[in-house]
Amino acid sequence: MAELSTIARPYAGALFSAATAAGPGALESWGAMVDEMASVAAHPQVAELVADPNLNAARTFDLLTGLMKSSLPGPVANFLRTLIDNGRLATLTEVARQYRALKNEAEGVADCLIETAFAMSNEQVNELVGLLTKKFGLRLKPEVKVDSALIGGVRVTVGDHVLDTSVKTQLARMQAALTV
Repeated sequence: MAELSTIARPYAGALFSAATAAGPGALESWGAMVDEMASVAAHPQVAELVADPNLNAARTFDLLTGLMKSSLPGPVANFLRTLIDNGRLATLTEVARQYRALKNEAEGVADCLIETAFAMSNEQVNELVGLLTKKFGLRLKPEVKVDSALIGGVRVTVGDHVLDTSVKTQLARMQAALTV
């Protein structure tokens, strides 16, 4: 996976630089387009089609853009052509992830995944995000997922940091302590 990350980094950086130079609103709209391109290219049937050696670069580009809801402005279309021409279409999901990270860093924002055993009200999410914002010093964009396997509590992921207060993890720690 590290190799994919390394390959994707210059592409994400170039796209981010071009979006920054394109003016206000480009960072957000281009990010949405890259996410859409990545989801289209990652679809198993599409991936199988574009892996066909009989499909040339122009037809691959036409296929992908034809499956997208958004029409691509010139620079984004050129970016997609570059990925296809260089045989780097498989990195698109990682490029999208790294682009989002660059965008978030520039805006002083971080993605925040909140996994909880039970559904949380908006008030509970806002209270938790408020506490996490103080801890990390960043504005957080929360995404809440319910995972009943956690039994109780929450697991929060912000960048590389994981705060896990779930009952499942506490039980695993107790088991490890008792079996030593």
